[in-house]
Amino acid sequence: MAKTLVIVESPAKAKTIGRYLGKDYDVAASVGHVRDLPKSTLGVDIDKDFQPRYITMPGKESVIRDLKKKKDKADLVLLATDPDREGEAIAWHLATALKLDPQSNLRISFNEISKKAVTEALNHARPIDMDLVNAQQTRRILDRLVGYELSPLLWKKVLKGLSAGRVQSLATRMIVDREREITAFVPEEYWWLDAQVKTGQDEQFRARFHGLLKEEKVSVVKLRREADVQSIMKDVQDTAFKVHTVKKRTSRRASYPPFTTSSLQQEASRALGFSASRTMRVAQMLYEGVEISGQGQTSLVTYIRTDSLRINTDAIQEIRQVIEKTYGKEYLPDKPRHFKNKKSAQDAHEAIRPIHFDLSPDQIAGDLTSEQYRLYRLIWNKFMSSQMASAVFDTVTCDIVAGEDKLFRVKGETLIFPGWMKVYGSGESKTADDSDELDKESLPPLEEGQALQLLKLLPEQKFTKPPARYTEASLIKALEEEGVGRPSTYAPTIFTILNRNYAEKEDRYLKPTHLGEAVTALLEENFANIVDTQFTAKMEEKLDLVESGEASSVELLKEFYPPFHAQVEKADEAITEKVLKDKETGRTCPKCGQGQLVIKHGRFGEFIACNRYPDCDYTENIEVKAPGKCPLCGSGLLEKKSRKRSATFYVCDKKGSNPDCSFISWDLPLEQKCELCGSYMVEKRYRGRKYKLCSNKDCPNGQYKSKKSKARVAKKDQESGPPSSKAGK
Repeated sequence: MAKTLVIVESPAKAKTIGRYLGKDYDVAASVGHVRDLPKSTLGVDIDKDFQPRYITMPGKESVIRDLKKKKDKADLVLLATDPDREGEAIAWHLATALKLDPQSNLRISFNEISKKAVTEALNHARPIDMDLVNAQQTRRILDRLVGYELSPLLWKKVLKGLSAGRVQSLATRMIVDREREITAFVPEEYWWLDAQVKTGQDEQFRARFHGLLKEEKVSVVKLRREADVQSIMKDVQDTAFKVHTVKKRTSRRASYPPFTTSSLQQEASRALGFSASRTMRVAQMLYEGVEISGQGQTSLVTYIRTDSLRINTDAIQEIRQVIEKTYGKEYLPDKPRHFKNKKSAQDAHEAIRPIHFDLSPDQIAGDLTSEQYRLYRLIWNKFMSSQMASAVFDTVTCDIVAGEDKLFRVKGETLIFPGWMKVYGSGESKTADDSDELDKESLPPLEEGQALQLLKLLPEQKFTKPPARYTEASLIKALEEEGVGRPSTYAPTIFTILNRNYAEKEDRYLKPTHLGEAVTALLEENFANIVDTQFTAKMEEKLDLVESGEASSVELLKEFYPPFHAQVEKADEAITEKVLKDKETGRTCPKCGQGQLVIKHGRFGEFIACNRYPDCDYTENIEVKAPGKCPLCGSGLLEKKSRKRSATFYVCDKKGSNPDCSFISWDLPLEQKCELCGSYMVEKRYRGRKYKLCSNKDCPNGQYKSKKSKARVAKKDQESGPPSSKAGK
């Protein structure tokens, strides 16, 4: 008979922990939450201080029954759910369902699933932290109140089946606001003027016009019109160029902190092309444990829902040993690096890092799937680089004077010691359009007063660009900067926005749909606070105060609900017409011959239907023609959207007709043929870039090869192969 029952959330986590506990322990899984508010009713008694009514979740009856049997056979029960608000709440619900005393020492927690951490946690059991539980419960009640009062209003005034939520509605507004900025943007003209020059030793480089030199003071001049450029070109065309000043210095670039949940999602999107949901799914596997040859089920990373940058002292010492052994002592800074947390971060947590420093990504690559390997490698390298020495650069800034006062500037940079960049590269990539500076030039030796020869002048017309649409990564970054949401909320928020068709993806970018714009406009007009960043951020701060025991959850709910409920009632009376109206197509219904075809709005986007519904049920999809021809039959192509992945795919316009063509592909086929095998080429999209590959994956031209990493890391991840025919239905 097992003496101690340990309950965790998932079977994978149970299997991993079971490795470290002996025969006196029985480890079981609750498979997530076991109790929640009912779906069919509000489940919150507003008149009794917002008291929630919890029920056993459908399908969890057998789980609770099995846990009760195990509990009856055990001398002691320990709840080892995740170390955050959600985990604390699950532990409290389990204690309630199993009739355990939440004030007894039954709660254990750990930031990593390792033998040392689990063993230490067993010796420090504590009561359930009700402040954490109250904070999670308050968030849940807030979201239930908003969802259950706003959603029916949206069904009535906009479209049936919609949903609304505090963070979700604000995030949608941010996407809509960015689209409004882009639409309203008026480009402004400006110019660059580069001078291609050479030294007496025929060494060439470029410098960019910077301004005017007057009495040894530089006055920056922006070139706004072509006439300005032509005037300067006329002045310097036949004048002498000489080096005015050469400033040399050595600069150091320190490494970046290890990952938090937010920065992991952002970097996995940029570097791996992962969505936020995919990143968290794979990270959860690495945290709960994977099967490693010769070791069994092993957790590879610390807890993945964190906003803390704190690092365990033992982990720092271990990674310093790995760095010295792998790269040499010169790659170690004199002292370990520590990073400062944001004020709101939970310091009890750690940053995301590897657990076992004897299990490098390459050592266990054969035990991991492609996506597990890539994400683990990213986490490993980021953490290792965070404890490495600074990169060292020699930088040169050279000012060149043409004639009396026309000043051109060029900057050069030479990496003399890579430090942390040997492991993690240079961080976020930037394009030349990010600033008016040239890319760092490789400069020859230059001295003040040195004469230079002008080879040619290179004017280039430019226009200011509108702000880019949000990607998942940049939206998460913006939400975090605004103080909206918490580590566990970003991925589900974006998933909901896409799933509810409030936004769609174009390449990597989030574009609001007509539905998203209509819902946002309604909320802005009638519920300004719900979609206000400051209001939502302050609500997060108040929830943090509930967590720390400094604020009352009941008072917070009393402050929020009455005015919100009044807003709902007022909006219900004020909005007298449907916000989304059908658009006329000018076509008669081919089925009944009486009705007119109109464009309607559904949960999955727009479609065409007869306006006599339900008397006539005729519908058809809106076809979007794609460029090019079908490579199988030569007919046209249609562009469609996958509901599940919110991704674009292509089909022949004869698919499903008579005669039928079966062509379907995630990639746009091109009329160009492969020079090696003769198959048709396709346009691939990866990390925001387009490139051509052969459609035949066995052809050498069908493989994407990266110059910067191993083929298995850089090769585009194919999530599920070619789409099935169901995707377009």
